[in-house]
Amino acid sequence: MSKKIKVLVLADHPFSPSGVGTQTRYMVEGLLATGQFSFVCFGGAVRHEDYSPQKWDKHGDDLVVFPVDGYGTQEAVRSIIRTERPDMLWFMTDPRFFPWLWEIEDEIRSLIPMVYYHVWDNYPYPDFNRTWYNSSDVVVAISKVTHDIVKTVSPDIESHYLPHAVNPEIFKPLPDSDRDELRKKASIDEDKFVVFWNNRNARRKHPGTLIFWFKEFLDRVGHDKAMLLMHTDPNDPHGPNLNAVISNLGLTNGEVMFSTSKLEFPQMAALYNIADVTVNISDAEGFGLSTLESLSCGTPIIVNMTGGLQEQVTDGEDWFGVGIEPCSKAVIGSQDIPYIYEDRINKQEFLSALEKIYNMSAEERKELGQKGINHVEKNYNFKNYVVRWRQILEDVHKNRGCWKNRKKYSHWELMEV
Repeated sequence: MSKKIKVLVLADHPFSPSGVGTQTRYMVEGLLATGQFSFVCFGGAVRHEDYSPQKWDKHGDDLVVFPVDGYGTQEAVRSIIRTERPDMLWFMTDPRFFPWLWEIEDEIRSLIPMVYYHVWDNYPYPDFNRTWYNSSDVVVAISKVTHDIVKTVSPDIESHYLPHAVNPEIFKPLPDSDRDELRKKASIDEDKFVVFWNNRNARRKHPGTLIFWFKEFLDRVGHDKAMLLMHTDPNDPHGPNLNAVISNLGLTNGEVMFSTSKLEFPQMAALYNIADVTVNISDAEGFGLSTLESLSCGTPIIVNMTGGLQEQVTDGEDWFGVGIEPCSKAVIGSQDIPYIYEDRINKQEFLSALEKIYNMSAEERKELGQKGINHVEKNYNFKNYVVRWRQILEDVHKNRGCWKNRKKYSHWELMEV
């Protein structure tokens, strides 16, 4: 039997509920099922009570997670590479979290290739990211926007387009009878219009704006006709006090409800099935996994046409909900990110989008939902996601090598002065 390809993973903990964690889990578990891979993961971006290495009976030694703070440290990476001797390093999320890693890329890449699963939200082209892209062996982009950015900023780097995916065995439409029973258990009237929002309570997600605008929607259609279900922490310190917002607006009679418990995938799928539409009005969104999960469940979406959201709501011909073009594109920035667009949508266009879905018949919504399911199956296929990762990582292992047979990497660069 040939030796398994061992991958060192730096990302959110693969069993955490975040989008990064979920996609890491899909990649890891999908490739473990092939029997050709093993994984050593840094379980980052969550709080840990115990920092002992974690293993699971069904995976044995093929999956070991080392809990870390943040995404790890240079010393931790050096140590794990020497002790575990992985064949490559795979890391994922916004580049802001990895300058410390790229600072030692000469040490890492002399031994093993670095594969970066990259997210970037928006234009203008971030030339300041060129150093990071060029400090990786392969960059894999989660959206068409991100892929265009990588190809333009660093045309010589090997790059691939591989969007996120969801498991259709879990995120799927339920029979009407099951949906009605779920609504009954949640004390939601059968004919009430349910708007679902599944995001972290954070500034760029605009949860407060959504509640204020939803109140105006209720004023138009009737406060007993619709409700907003928000799966989030209303007291998250990175966002507004949402309980105070609904109290101030008088939305304390069930017009806005919070789902705050950490839920397993089937429970999340149930919430998408309860809803009539899922919304995301973020001003910056690299991908937006919740809307893809919603489409996979047959629930249409209303989104800002920014980042990865815009390729979910339309394939260029058909629409699977309502996409709202930004009414303003402010250039914001920081010391680390000198410039990037922040896309804001118009309130009236959002209210019109809600009314469009609200005024559809149940049959029309179901037809729109089926188009969304077909779109996910065609363009965000879960099996293809695993197959493509297997192809990419096997090609990296074959063509770039590691340790004694390392290829396509030089410690030095000849420059004309």
